Amino acid sequence: MDFLDKLNPQQRQAVTAGAGPVLVLAGPGSGKTRVLTQRVAYLIASEGVRPYQMLAVTFTNKAAREMGSRLRDILGELPADGLWLGTFHSICARLLRRETEHLPFDASFVIYDEDDQQRVVKGAIRDLNLDEKTYRPQSVHGAISHAKNELIFPEDYPTQTYRDEVVKRVYKRYQELLKQNNAVDFDDLLLWTAHLLTEFPLVREKYAQRFHHVLVDEFQDTNFAQYVLLKHLASVHNNIFVVGDPDQSVYRWRGADYRNVQRFEQDFPDCHTILLEQNYRSRQTILDAAMAVIDRNPHRRRKSLFTERGAGEKLFYYEALDDYSEAAFVVDTIASLVASRSCEPGDCAVMYRTNAQSRLLEEAFLQARLPYRLVGAQRFYGRREVKDIIAYLRLIHNPADEISLERVINLPPRGIGDKTILALHTAARAANTSPSAVLMDLAGGDASPFWPQFTGRLASRSLPGAKRRGLPLADFGALLSNWRAEAPRLTVTELFDLITKDINYQAYIDDGTDEGAERWENVQELHRLTVEYEDRTLTDFLENVALISDQDTLVEGKNAPTLLTLHAAKGLEFGAVFIVGLDDGLLPHSRSFDEPEAMEEERRLFYVGITRAKDRLYLLRALRRGGRGYTEETIPSRYLDDIPPGLLSGKARAGRSSRLQTPAWLRSDPASATLQEAHFRAGMRVQHPTWGEGIVLNSRLQDNDETLDVVFESVGIKRLAACLANLTIMK
Repeated sequence: MDFLDKLNPQQRQAVTAGAGPVLVLAGPGSGKTRVLTQRVAYLIASEGVRPYQMLAVTFTNKAAREMGSRLRDILGELPADGLWLGTFHSICARLLRRETEHLPFDASFVIYDEDDQQRVVKGAIRDLNLDEKTYRPQSVHGAISHAKNELIFPEDYPTQTYRDEVVKRVYKRYQELLKQNNAVDFDDLLLWTAHLLTEFPLVREKYAQRFHHVLVDEFQDTNFAQYVLLKHLASVHNNIFVVGDPDQSVYRWRGADYRNVQRFEQDFPDCHTILLEQNYRSRQTILDAAMAVIDRNPHRRRKSLFTERGAGEKLFYYEALDDYSEAAFVVDTIASLVASRSCEPGDCAVMYRTNAQSRLLEEAFLQARLPYRLVGAQRFYGRREVKDIIAYLRLIHNPADEISLERVINLPPRGIGDKTILALHTAARAANTSPSAVLMDLAGGDASPFWPQFTGRLASRSLPGAKRRGLPLADFGALLSNWRAEAPRLTVTELFDLITKDINYQAYIDDGTDEGAERWENVQELHRLTVEYEDRTLTDFLENVALISDQDTLVEGKNAPTLLTLHAAKGLEFGAVFIVGLDDGLLPHSRSFDEPEAMEEERRLFYVGITRAKDRLYLLRALRRGGRGYTEETIPSRYLDDIPPGLLSGKARAGRSSRLQTPAWLRSDPASATLQEAHFRAGMRVQHPTWGEGIVLNSRLQDNDETLDVVFESVGIKRLAACLANLTIMK
């Protein structure tokens, strides 16, 4: 139990809390994941709880992996096998596969990603002869997703307008198509699990009896469906331990409801509430600014964040002339920090409200020939070639998956056109079976009852390079039959190799261009991932690939600045953080102006961004935005007014200079003595005889002199030797 000695009093109180419901309100950087992990270790090592009697829920696969690794380090030889540890979606998928006798799909169901879901919605809209321009698939799917998160099935979908009636019809058809494909979407994983636990008391009792302890991370980001799940699973033993911070709830658009914290206190009136307020990440100045911002939100429990890391530098505030200058300032400042060895490139992050804001930043990095990594760009698993191979694997796993079949049936081209595919679907519907079943039956040749339906022009075409001539559908059916026959005895890697060899995928995807080589490298990267599943099943592989998140795909080890939205930043930390676009209309976003709850979330989003910074925080805005042509004047973000001026250095919000006291130092002979201390400070405004006014970014002692990085509005960032620069400190 030595690990308890390293906890602060509040952390120790949480880890060793007694039986019953426990609510831990954990400020940013307060070690909440550590508390959750050590709570599990404490229950195993001290309370004698068996690992299989516990359920621990995280919000990303990455967090689950880190938690599992930490548990192994803490427990040593004590076993942790049997612990149900993972994300809500992965745990629900695991539970559903065990209980499919009660469900409208079987255990081989596939999980459709966002692209697949959009295609199914479009198919449902077409089936109902609706206009996609009037009823946009993305909007309709959003309404369906919201309904599922509220545990509303199609037959119960509320209708107050004609559009609601249409959404209800599309929702019903969408679910029919998912069932037809033996598929579920992400929201279904929660919807059907909640349905199981609500409508089947014996199932609920089985799992509620099993899990003596239910532990949840990032509780503020749970939606209504997830909250209902947790209540059911903790209904027998009443030992539910939740960790979260309502001040960091920023996923309302995904259905997350910070009010679940209030529901928890109402539903568990005897809960033990513990505050974690000591921050291990940020300097106190950063925390003070964060608290000044978030304290303006109503209906919240105030936390007094403190740290033992010292005050640190003031926040650096900068107003650029336009959005191009804003991006240039970011890149120049990062280059300066790296050159002065104040930061590693990978310890810098640039955050913004919307993905569109990354464009000018990317251009600035490219112009400076500096590398960067972009979070939220096209995901690895969303790339064409990766989706191709995954579609093949999904089809082998679940032949009823028509979305995957549609993707690969003529890929690489094998002479199967749209008319052939239509004939295939017509034959399948007439026989009340799936198109894949027809394909595999056709592999038997003219003995198949379907053979006469595919004669003439269709029968005259064959699969290029195939060993046998005949119907191209039959050729592909033979491949699919063989893969399905081989799959049970092959590892995922061996099956991957068999598919790519049989379809000669490398020749198809690598056309000799740089782009082709990069695509094949992506295929090889997917191949490398399959090696990790040598002792696991194809089901495990497909499930994990489907449920992976953007943060799970964040490349580790790449020493380059990170560009990401404020939403994607939650859970991360960086030595130097730049928050750009601090203009009203961007942050807070104009879409939120008329909705108080949305404005509260925008404020929480800014709070999240501030608290990602460990040592340095730069707040930036532009006086004008719109590019090189037409531009618009901007208004500073109203949130900037909440930060006390004493915490800021740089240019004042009204465009005036920050007046910093001139140090009592006047150097008459630069070579007369060894320089013992720096005389310029970050944030000081200085005057150069040629370049005019500037702001000191940082200062360091080097070679018996003081080296400065100063940003001038006229020429940008310059590195200067103090003894030669002839700078005047402005009063």
